[in-house]
Amino acid sequence: MRAARLALGAVGLAALAWGLLLVADLGPQVVDVLVWVVGGVLAHDAVLAPVVVGLGALLALVAPRWLRPPLVRLLVVLGPLTLVAVPVLGRFGARPDNPTLLDRPYRTGWLAIAAVAVLLTVVGALRARRAQLVDETEPRP
Repeated sequence: MRAARLALGAVGLAALAWGLLLVADLGPQVVDVLVWVVGGVLAHDAVLAPVVVGLGALLALVAPRWLRPPLVRLLVVLGPLTLVAVPVLGRFGARPDNPTLLDRPYRTGWLAIAAVAVLLTVVGALRARRAQLVDETEPRP
């Protein structure tokens, strides 16, 4: 196990070094990259995390116990995905004179991933509910 951890650590450090080399080659665009990275961290910590915690607290008050874990998983998956997808879903940066920018069906892709996440949430909720019903019907010693 120790060798595997060391190997993974070495791969991670190599990836970090490669990323730093790529950033160093950006020149004046480094500022734009730093703004983007800091903006992502702030958006997560100042917007997404409080919303997920607040919705989780609300779910704890409203949803039945068996439904809470699947709903929290859905929030944890769709929250960051939606936050990252906002620029392309809103088509920010699209220009009429350059149709190659944002030329994919981003909304369709997001909807497909959201549909899979909701489907898996429903399956998880049904399994949790069935497990609870089985547990309730078993005789207690």
